[in-house]
Amino acid sequence: MVDQMPTPPPILRFATWEPVLRLLLAGNADRRAARPARVAGRIGRHGWSLALQRRQPPPGRALQTEDMQDELDAVNRVQSALAEAGVDDVSFTAQVSPDGKTALRLFAPSPAVLPGIGTPHPGALLLVEGALPEPWRRLPDPVPEAAPAPTADPELLERTLRERLPGATGATEEELAAAEARLGITLPAELKALYRVTRARWEDWGDDDEAGMRECMAVGCELFGLDDLYVADAPSRGCRWEFAATKAVVTPPGAAVQGLVGSPGWIAFGDNGGGDRLAVDLTPGPGGHVGQVIMLGHEESVGAELVADSLTDLVLNRLNQDRPTRRGERPDPVARVNIASLRSIEAAAHPGLEVLAIGVWDGDPLSLAPVTGLPRLRTLTAYPGTLADPLEIAGLEGLEYLELGPQEWRVLLDAGAVPRTLSAAAIEVHGDQDPLPVVALANEILALWDRPRIIQTVLEGDLGPVG
Repeated sequence: MVDQMPTPPPILRFATWEPVLRLLLAGNADRRAARPARVAGRIGRHGWSLALQRRQPPPGRALQTEDMQDELDAVNRVQSALAEAGVDDVSFTAQVSPDGKTALRLFAPSPAVLPGIGTPHPGALLLVEGALPEPWRRLPDPVPEAAPAPTADPELLERTLRERLPGATGATEEELAAAEARLGITLPAELKALYRVTRARWEDWGDDDEAGMRECMAVGCELFGLDDLYVADAPSRGCRWEFAATKAVVTPPGAAVQGLVGSPGWIAFGDNGGGDRLAVDLTPGPGGHVGQVIMLGHEESVGAELVADSLTDLVLNRLNQDRPTRRGERPDPVARVNIASLRSIEAAAHPGLEVLAIGVWDGDPLSLAPVTGLPRLRTLTAYPGTLADPLEIAGLEGLEYLELGPQEWRVLLDAGAVPRTLSAAAIEVHGDQDPLPVVALANEILALWDRPRIIQTVLEGDLGPVG
């Protein structure tokens, strides 16, 4: 008997990818000119990034599904294969010769590499397992003199809500105790008073379709059920390393709210209807009150806004009127040097600098000498070609995140000068660069920390000669 090779799964069959490749080649100038052509992209189970030239709809009509049906069918074919393989996403590049011979390279996801954003190139490289950016490690500062606001009145709060919500089903003391045990925190008196009136479970409303709206109007927000309360700590406010590393925690003198990512004392209890979360704040800033109500904006990853000095004030619609905060004289811990912001590294340098981001630049390459030795500098991002000497990075002894162009990384790797203090890194790629050398570079960096590499699989096929 002749042993037969096992049939590869659909994701590793050239035929699965062929419709996508043909669509990408249809708009490729090299292919039309009968030259070797390269195409690349990324397809995930919930989205894709492909440089396709879509057919334009007739004048006066918006793009509709049928206008891109070929693209949807081709992508769905790959997405079904991804789902069958239990893979979230795959990036790829293909080299196609004029006679149609094709080498398709698939880059399997690595647990140490985030997917690129709208690109086949790798995203952030996670060099230390479980490491978090500094703002996500920051805990609230103690404010021992903080106390509840004079307006906090649990009895008035409960009485007001019972008048507004007659017949509502409130939480029992046992249910409140269970919530405290689940959260690992003692609920403040005002929050307990609120849930004694209504535990905000939709099943308690029965056929009353208006109950939810009445509850929202009575409380002043879309109230979470007692079982849905959660602690809005830093891990609950996720953010990719590339973005999180460029943030900083700042709490000005006299601020009512600490400028944190999250806090073990922020108890999220509602939503404003637009995705912004309301929380009771048990760890206020130096100018705040224990139990004040804050809002965590869904478009922000750091900080929160004071809404009311107490939950009683929220229910009685006595909201914060933009109480002024004394900013102090401290310079910004995040500095951006580019053609539209700061115009020199010297202007960015100060002892409290945490993040230096060098963007698009129209002058001579910049020296990092002015920021060498700064005690708190932890993040450096530099647009490709903006550094006079990448080896000056060796003088930045506290870096935990570094984002550079491929050439700058090449200099550091060849010199053995990649900072070993890093917890994460990224390769800044602009334009239509071949993912293959970028992946190879990423694997070199990952190897320094013995992290899982990006695995490459080559599939060969034939797309036929140029027609």
